[in-house]
Amino acid sequence: MKLGFIGCGNMASAIMGGILKNGLMEATDIIGADVFAPSREKAKENLGIQIAENNREVVEKADMFVLSIKPQFYAEVIAEIKDAVKENQVIITLAPGKTLAWLEEQFGKPVKIVRTMPNTPAMVLEGMTAACPNEYVTKEELECALAILKSFGEVEVVTEKMIDAVVAVSGSSPAYVYMMIEAMADAAVAEGMPRNQAYKFAAKAVMGSAKMVLETGKHPGELKDMVCSPAGTTIEAVKVLEETGFRGSIMQAMEVCAEKSRNL
Repeated sequence: MKLGFIGCGNMASAIMGGILKNGLMEATDIIGADVFAPSREKAKENLGIQIAENNREVVEKADMFVLSIKPQFYAEVIAEIKDAVKENQVIITLAPGKTLAWLEEQFGKPVKIVRTMPNTPAMVLEGMTAACPNEYVTKEELECALAILKSFGEVEVVTEKMIDAVVAVSGSSPAYVYMMIEAMADAAVAEGMPRNQAYKFAAKAVMGSAKMVLETGKHPGELKDMVCSPAGTTIEAVKVLEETGFRGSIMQAMEVCAEKSRNL
């Protein structure tokens, strides 16, 4: 199978890297195009993939291709390639806000689409991706698309109405977590810890806590209570977080994120 990428930026490179690292296909079976020359050259140099002259060539040579471009460029690129899309070709999209109905309308004919929402931890093979196929994608074709998405993390099939929530809770949330890690490290530096060490302590605490949620199956509130000893240090910190609206701020941020996704 030949897999194409229209756009060779960070997310596309993460997907390609996962595919190659897990031996799903050879670099010679991947073809990419990007209007930004440095992205094309970086993908070719670092991953060894084939580079196309233009987007249309990717569509013509690939059995399945990924639209890994920013949402604002979707209409323009689809107009460029739609006549070259074949009846049996599967298209994987990565853009928030671009619904299956909108995508089908842009192509102007029945096309096989798997709408997805990955996140940047895919770059370290710890991605979390949601996938939603349209009615034309067969079970076998969906399994093939899911195998590609699993190469850089985990994937779950969701209903399309959940995609905007996925954008908020997974697609955009690494930014919230990075801000928290940075703030934790800043506070540790203020207490006298060297900055590099502070980042490591903060990041490992987040990583380990997330792993405990996933592997113990315990409710996050129960795990939080396990850390909060009576009259201890942690409950004092939790009290301040509650007083300053920590939970409410996160929920409000996710609400505006989901709303923005719906209106892209």
